[in-house]
Amino acid sequence: MPTQIALKLGLPESAQALFMRQPLLRRASSRRSESLVSIYYDTRRLDLHRQAITLRLRKHGGGWLQTVKHNAASEGGLTTRLEWETPYLNRFDFSVIDSAAVRRLLEKPKVAQGLTALFETSFRRITWRLQPAPGTTVLVMLDRGWIASNGRRAAISEVEIELLSGSPEKLYEVAFDLAARIPLTPELVSKAERGYRLAANDRPVPARATAAAIAADAHPLIAFRAIALNCLTHLHSNHAGTLLGDDPEYVHQMRVATRRLRAAMRMFAPVLPADFAEQLVPPLRELMATLGRTRDLDVLLAEIVGPVSAALADDPRISALAGILTDRLYATRGETEAYLARPGYGRLMLLAASLLHGEALAEPEPLADPRCATLLDFAQRRLRKLQWHTHHLAGLARIEDPSSLHQLRIAIKRLRYALEFFGPLLPKLSFNTAAKQLATLQDKLGQLNDLANAGAVLMACAGTDPNLREAVALIGGWHGPRHAALLGAVPEQLETVRKLRLPKLK
Repeated sequence: MPTQIALKLGLPESAQALFMRQPLLRRASSRRSESLVSIYYDTRRLDLHRQAITLRLRKHGGGWLQTVKHNAASEGGLTTRLEWETPYLNRFDFSVIDSAAVRRLLEKPKVAQGLTALFETSFRRITWRLQPAPGTTVLVMLDRGWIASNGRRAAISEVEIELLSGSPEKLYEVAFDLAARIPLTPELVSKAERGYRLAANDRPVPARATAAAIAADAHPLIAFRAIALNCLTHLHSNHAGTLLGDDPEYVHQMRVATRRLRAAMRMFAPVLPADFAEQLVPPLRELMATLGRTRDLDVLLAEIVGPVSAALADDPRISALAGILTDRLYATRGETEAYLARPGYGRLMLLAASLLHGEALAEPEPLADPRCATLLDFAQRRLRKLQWHTHHLAGLARIEDPSSLHQLRIAIKRLRYALEFFGPLLPKLSFNTAAKQLATLQDKLGQLNDLANAGAVLMACAGTDPNLREAVALIGGWHGPRHAALLGAVPEQLETVRKLRLPKLK
């Protein structure tokens, strides 16, 4: 059963010429160029797509080559998939497929008779053959062209590094070399998946967090790897939308994904390799700060200044202040987009993925502490500690001390993320109840924190202009009743935290 291991990377079209001049590629033992035209097939009900099976015909010389792929799931851009190829002789032939389940589905009468062309790809591929280390051979492929379906087209500009021999870790070494000066980012969506979306005319939307598949009897590091890769997918799935700059939810989701990744690293810190956090924390902290500056201004404008501006639309002072804040937001958003378009972001994603695919996490040694031998044991201890810490901060919190409420909010957020990470090990009903409680508490305390921080930012926008300072005072007064109501609800919320009981792991 042939298996293909490859690392797929997105390349901006503007960087294609620079990529071609990479010093590493000049050391290739061979280079070839070819034009590739492929037609992808499925039923109208997408029976193959639902089972992660791809069927295509690719023009090959004077004929066509049939290819079937299975389980082409991407983990941080690294794809491992089963693949079968055979010449196409005017009819589909699935006899070479040695996976009984795949062959059985393809040969079902309703499937075999319902196959139809859904989309096609046409691109120019340049392939370099490299031997970066003894015993290691890789192919570096640059694809440039388009996907087409139902009169719609989408550009193809991507790099694939395929392992022919050697360790998969060598793929990342080649990728780091290529990404030194060029913004190469993991490509999580295959050409086939993009084709399906184009055929359905699916519009991109911000991606939200999902649960990672974990098992109670798994090694804690195996679970961390699944959770962290899930966070990376969440983060990078919103990258392209953020660069477009017209929907602030993309920035918000990138920020949430980064925070979840940091929370997972804190949660599993006792069992992580010694240098794991040291390598990732500094660039992640920089990414969070960059996203945070834009997100904070988005919230300030939409949720604090916006309602007042709508209610007092005829007040020129409010309008002028809102205009200054809007200008600052656009400038900050531009800085964020520029940061995410630089090579550094791609290198961070590659670094995180390479660490998560490393041997220490993929095949971890048994833990010395028998109390943490399985994920269930580990999760019970860590959740109890987080809950105790949250209860402790609730006891210290005071209405007159915004910083104490801020610290409690952070603890609630981390406890909520931990609960979500271990959600597959919890009874669904009690998990949903606890998660909803924590989300509500986090939101209410978050609103208080936003209001507490708004004044300083708005005063910085106002400067010494007396009219603008009056506008800040008007905004503060307009939100006064809301602020008082939020403060009045704090004692009840603190009591909710103290009484909070987490669902039992199973």
